[in-house]
Amino acid sequence: MLSVTDLRKTYSGGEEALRGVSLDVGGNETVAVIGPSGAGKSTFISCINRLTEPTDGQVELDGVDILRLSGKDLRNARRDMGMIFQEFNLVERLTVMENVLSGRLGYVSTWNAFRRKFSGDDVERAYEVLDRVGLAGHENDRADELSGGQRQRVGIARAVVQRPKILLVDEPTSSLDPETSRAVMDLLTTIAAEDEIPVLINIHEVNLAIEYADRIVGLRDGEKVFEGPPEELDEAAQSQIYRGAPPDEEGDPVVGRPDETDGTEEVVRDGEIKRG
Repeated sequence: MLSVTDLRKTYSGGEEALRGVSLDVGGNETVAVIGPSGAGKSTFISCINRLTEPTDGQVELDGVDILRLSGKDLRNARRDMGMIFQEFNLVERLTVMENVLSGRLGYVSTWNAFRRKFSGDDVERAYEVLDRVGLAGHENDRADELSGGQRQRVGIARAVVQRPKILLVDEPTSSLDPETSRAVMDLLTTIAAEDEIPVLINIHEVNLAIEYADRIVGLRDGEKVFEGPPEELDEAAQSQIYRGAPPDEEGDPVVGRPDETDGTEEVVRDGEIKRG
C-alpha cells in the first residue's frame, strides 16, 4: 500500500508545485492522475520516489516512510518502486535484454553491476517478461533500433523485473499514436490485475483515464480537486480540474487531450528540473 499524506513541494523561488496532496493506492488498482499543464502531476510522481525532493509530507510504502530514508535504505526502498518514464529512459546503445536486466541492478553487487552479470534466475525472468510484453525475439536488438511503442514496452519490462510493490508511470502515452497508446494501457492494467501491483499513472488523455483507470485524481495548481471513479468524472468535474470553474461559467469542459504540451516541458529552476 502506498500512502501519501500532505505532500508539498515549494521551490526556492517560492512557487508551490504541490500543496498538501494526499492519496492512497493499493491492491491491484490503476489510479490515473490528470490535470492541466503545470498542475503538479509529474512533480507528484517524482516526489514519491524522491527524484525530486519534497518540501514536506509523508510517503509510506507498506508502512516505511520513504522521505525519512537515506543512503542504502533509500536505494533499497526504490527497488520496490518501478518507474516508467515518459521518454523511456533507455540506454540506446545497449540491447533490449541489457536494458531490461538493468531493472535488477539494485539486487547485484557493484562489481557484477559493472560487468552486467546477472543470475540465471534474473535472465530467465527477463525472457519471460519480454514475452509477456510482446518483445520475444527482440532481446538482442539495440534500443535505438526500436519504435516508440517498443521502447515503452522495454521500459515496462525493466520495471516489472524489479518485482516492485508499485509501478509509478509518468505520461507513458504522450509520444505514441492512439492505437499504441491503448496497447500500452492494456499492458499496464493487465500487469496490475494479474501481478497484484498497483499502478499510479500520470496521463493527459482524459479518455484513456476514463477507459482504463479504476480511480481518477484531478490536480490543479498543485492541489487535489477531484478524486473518484471514472463515472463521476462528469462535465462539472472536468471543468473544475481544467478551468477551475463549473461549465456554466466557463463553457464546455475540455476532453480527450486537453493540453498537447502537457508533461513535455522541462524547466530548470533553482537547480532542479521542474515539470508539469
